[in-house]
Amino acid sequence: MNAPSVLRVRVTRKAVEAEGICSFELASVDGATLPAFSAGSHVDVQVPGGLTRHYSLCNDPAERQRYVLGIQKDANSRGGSRAVHEHLQIDDELTIGSPRNHFELDPSATRSVLIGGGIGITPLLAMAEQLHREGADFELHYTVSERARLAFAERLASAPYAQRVQIYLSKQRRLPLDTLLATPAAGQHLYLCGPQRLIDAALDTARKSGWQESSLHWEFFAGAQTRSDGDQDFELEIAGSGRIVPVLAGQTALQALTLAGIAVPMACEEGVCGTCLTKVLAGSVDHRDRYLTPEEQAANDQFTPCCSRARTARLVVDL
Repeated sequence: MNAPSVLRVRVTRKAVEAEGICSFELASVDGATLPAFSAGSHVDVQVPGGLTRHYSLCNDPAERQRYVLGIQKDANSRGGSRAVHEHLQIDDELTIGSPRNHFELDPSATRSVLIGGGIGITPLLAMAEQLHREGADFELHYTVSERARLAFAERLASAPYAQRVQIYLSKQRRLPLDTLLATPAAGQHLYLCGPQRLIDAALDTARKSGWQESSLHWEFFAGAQTRSDGDQDFELEIAGSGRIVPVLAGQTALQALTLAGIAVPMACEEGVCGTCLTKVLAGSVDHRDRYLTPEEQAANDQFTPCCSRARTARLVVDL
């Protein structure tokens, strides 16, 4: 039987994990087991205020009675993380989507190197739990600016895999990417999650050190900053109906579709989760997402309307 696409859950625990970071434990409202998930999965959460945001699951995937989220209150929050931190309390009920995974462990890996920065530690915690349970070879490197921002410190210190964990407080000791990624061994895979600058630096170091592209895996928790000064108006043509939706220079394609009354599933609105991924039938896409691979972007047959635009005057999309 397929897992339901929408789940009703209750907050059973809320705890401060670090400065600006809280964990939330969720259980089914009827006490039933939750759909299974694999390490690296996330769920879309309908947060107070009507927004939808996606958050990584950070508990052991073997657990079926709970999901655990680690959520950072973003200083530049557009309403999602702020609403979660300020309004979500124990016993509150939420609607979430079933777990989805775009950041999976490769089962063929002989060794896994996990590197996380800040709140990017969350999916890597689930990976560490799964790898340890399976008896796999791995190491976890976690960097934050200072101890006050070190989330899940007690959990990591008491974990059965604690000897595999290295923590770096960047104001005192920087993450030694050159050393960590210097000698890629056959079968070794690298998993990265955190700020864009960390992922870009790690990928650049790994590639220069000779890591195979197929062994590099990463997940951003925020979209890339892009300039919009040169944006132009364009049109979306809805295949089937032939309806034309204008997209102005100062709005996203997703905003234009929403204003036109055309519903598109969405979550991050930053091009990192893939929830709004839409099929493209004609036209050229100006990809600005962090979700599609370079090869998928080059295929020009799908785009993320939350952030990507058109290079041509019109895109024909399948909605």
